[in-house]
Amino acid sequence: MPTTSAPTGTTVTARGLTKRFGLHTALNDLTLDIGNGVTGLLGRNGAGKTTLLRCLATDLDPGAGELRIFGRSAATTADRTTIRRQLGHLPQNPSLYPHFTAFGLLDYLAVLKELGGRRARHDEVRRVLAAVALYDRRHSRIRRLSGGMRQRLALAGALLGDPRLLLLDEPTIGLDPEQRIRFRDLIAEFATTRTAVLSTHQIEDVAALCTRVLVLDEGRLVFAGTPAELTAGARGRVWSLPERPIGGTTTWRSPDGRYRVLTPNSTEPPQGYEGSAEPVAPTLEDGYLILTGSAGAAAPDRP
Repeated sequence: MPTTSAPTGTTVTARGLTKRFGLHTALNDLTLDIGNGVTGLLGRNGAGKTTLLRCLATDLDPGAGELRIFGRSAATTADRTTIRRQLGHLPQNPSLYPHFTAFGLLDYLAVLKELGGRRARHDEVRRVLAAVALYDRRHSRIRRLSGGMRQRLALAGALLGDPRLLLLDEPTIGLDPEQRIRFRDLIAEFATTRTAVLSTHQIEDVAALCTRVLVLDEGRLVFAGTPAELTAGARGRVWSLPERPIGGTTTWRSPDGRYRVLTPNSTEPPQGYEGSAEPVAPTLEDGYLILTGSAGAAAPDRP
């Protein structure tokens, strides 16, 4: 497994982390370090990404192994309380109270987070509303907000209290391109001196934001390194062909009418196309598909 040196300013340390639900092992002997900057978390559905984030949020108790956040053990009640005061968590599909206003919901969350007196609390609510471009909708009922606005409001809730660790599970669902760019800028600025963990299927967000990538597969950590290192795993294995090849390769039709083909087990072009295949520079997505074995079967045609 490709690895790099330990991240700068280590925030999270896990050793032998294991979580089971009945007979299903969701996390299998994970050992990892997460430090300052944005760390991307990739993997198939069911790979264990959400379970890991919930463990980091101290929402789930790992069944085995050691988990330390800010140097404190997530296994003790006193340390968990200290950890929770310094983290923000945006879960997948967050539940929001529809009859609250945007300001009212965040003010309620700020009370739960014990963010000081009324004036300081309201100043903090205004700050995070402005950060996600929802200040002008602060008096709107949540039921009247669009899906993208609700997602941004949930992000604002995670940012309350200026946390040291920010956990984001599919945070860009429902965001339009302009909002996604604003999200990237916000998280990149946040993580200059703090830690963010971004779980997503949007690999372009990982490529744009992350200094490190963790890849989970069936609960195991199969990669820990930089985006460039993950991309390098596909070097010499991506081709442009004039027609769709026959065989078990990942293939799709490019807008120019040629076919983009991955050859996960070879640095040679598909047999029979040696003279017409053109090498293509790999992307982070190519490296991920080859690493996880997802490039082993033919993909459906797509424009």
